[in-house]
Amino acid sequence: MSVYSPKRTAPRMIEAAVVSDNHQLKFEKLRLSAPRRNEVGVRIVACGICHTDISFFSPGAVLGHEGAGIVEQIGSAVTTVKPGDHVVLSFQSCGQCDACSAHRPADCEHFSTLNFGFSRLDGSSAYPPGISGHFFGQSSFASYALVTEQNLVKVGKSLPLATLAPLGCGLQTGAGTVMNTLKVKKSDRLLVIGTGAVGMAAVMAAKIAGAKEIIALDQHQHRRDLALELGATEAMKTGKERSLRETLDYVIDTAGVSALDKLGQDALKDGGTMVRLTGTGGATLSRGRKILSVIQGDSVAQAFIPKMITLWQAGQFPFDRLLHFYDFQDIRQAIDDAACGKVMKAVLRWPAQA
Repeated sequence: MSVYSPKRTAPRMIEAAVVSDNHQLKFEKLRLSAPRRNEVGVRIVACGICHTDISFFSPGAVLGHEGAGIVEQIGSAVTTVKPGDHVVLSFQSCGQCDACSAHRPADCEHFSTLNFGFSRLDGSSAYPPGISGHFFGQSSFASYALVTEQNLVKVGKSLPLATLAPLGCGLQTGAGTVMNTLKVKKSDRLLVIGTGAVGMAAVMAAKIAGAKEIIALDQHQHRRDLALELGATEAMKTGKERSLRETLDYVIDTAGVSALDKLGQDALKDGGTMVRLTGTGGATLSRGRKILSVIQGDSVAQAFIPKMITLWQAGQFPFDRLLHFYDFQDIRQAIDDAACGKVMKAVLRWPAQA
């Protein structure tokens, strides 16, 4: 791979995992354009795998949106990082709309285009014809990514980038829902439906908040056992739940199963709130209950990711217990293991860089 001076911007030859016509992954050498004035070129050290990646498989796509790496090039307008800085990558936002100006980047009016549109906001692409990049503004299933200051978070150089990579999406979503959206208090009772990485982050955050009752619901025994170790006060097996009718302040649904959604709604007491982390929301139920759809835990990544790191360093947010590491060339196996639930959070590492 060619090496370019970090003091100038230049096109870059990268290696990326590209979705093929038969929806498999193949490694390809690609020419990536030089960073624009507001863009940052990051050598990817590691990247977490999220179920959102799996759901967006389409020919020509370069996915990946939980990247972490080292800044190598910066555009002329970039002021918050410099070459050599270590960064964690998160979701993209425009930084200019009313929501972004009000420090609500998860509500960015261009969120869908910037994160799922496979292009820059102006419709252009830094990738060759036939390749769909810029996924979540990063496409970090690759050796190198172009990002902006809106979706990167500078972290200390002594911290392990491969461990921090998953903080950019799933863990931020689960923990942020508890801390930022619901603002769970010590007297609260809540149910977490599904204890994958997102649900487990919610369990850990609820423990930090001191919630009175934290119920984890999952079909897998090993996940229920781990949830109890990480803060749940009770763990129930899917299909064998005790009655929870009208007893809970909050329900967080990470599963998207209709029967469990109904169970969650029935469990809410008057004025309770259910959060769907699987899509739809905005419904109002009887007795003052409501259903919300939350994006990225209503987080400002530049504030919330450092908060999660501080909590992890203090031993209060041991998310590293959820991680399973793979070499980048084993991405197919990692995705298979993540898709079937064999591992809770798969993290890819480029050799000799993490």
